[in-house]
Amino acid sequence: MNAVELFPTLRNLTRADKLKVMQFLVSELSRDQEPLLEQGATYPIWPPFNSHAPAHQLAQLLESDE
Repeated sequence: MNAVELFPTLRNLTRADKLKVMQFLVSELSRDQEPLLEQGATYPIWPPFNSHAPAHQLAQLLESDE
């Protein structure tokens, strides 16, 4: 059975069942994908030194929210 054959059946499902199908498909896709981060590995983190423009934008956003 291919995806096109499943579409009419999926359309008739309840909202809750459609969400369960989506959750199942997402978990299947994540299993197929290689892990982006390995457990126990170390990764470099670059500090935002000399990043004045993003800091200024954030400050403006916070001030405008008040």
